[in-house]
Amino acid sequence: MAQIDGSDKSGRSRNVDLNLVPLIDLMSVLITFLLITAVWTQVSMLQIGSSIYGKKSETISPEMPPRADLVLKVDVKETGYILTAGKQIISLPKKDNEFDDSGLIAQLQRVKELYPEKVDAVVSVADTITYERLIKAMDNCLSSGFTSISVATGGPN
Repeated sequence: MAQIDGSDKSGRSRNVDLNLVPLIDLMSVLITFLLITAVWTQVSMLQIGSSIYGKKSETISPEMPPRADLVLKVDVKETGYILTAGKQIISLPKKDNEFDDSGLIAQLQRVKELYPEKVDAVVSVADTITYERLIKAMDNCLSSGFTSISVATGGPN
């Protein structure tokens, strides 16, 4: 314990004992939490840093068409599919209250013909879409030649 010796204005001496144990306990708990959260922050940064759009290469091979690093995204919404290939957006609405899987496969194969080196795609789903529909969209991408598929959430729409 720490002790403070001194006198007040009246000339009486004053002895005060400070209890430092609670302060030491608080600091040890804070340091423990700091160390634990620092490790988890670093792990989450590694997962985010792995990039859902694939790795960027430093050099472009001569046989690779320009813009083969474009972002290919399939949004699965309640109204149907929305395919985004770079800046081009293709809407594939539902037909007879069913998703247009054959239309999606045809459009994905067209993108694959334009960019044969492209193997990655992102499937984004709305929160209200069923798991089976997500798997079907991933199967459509896989059957079209896109083997590296990432999944993202698309929000409430």
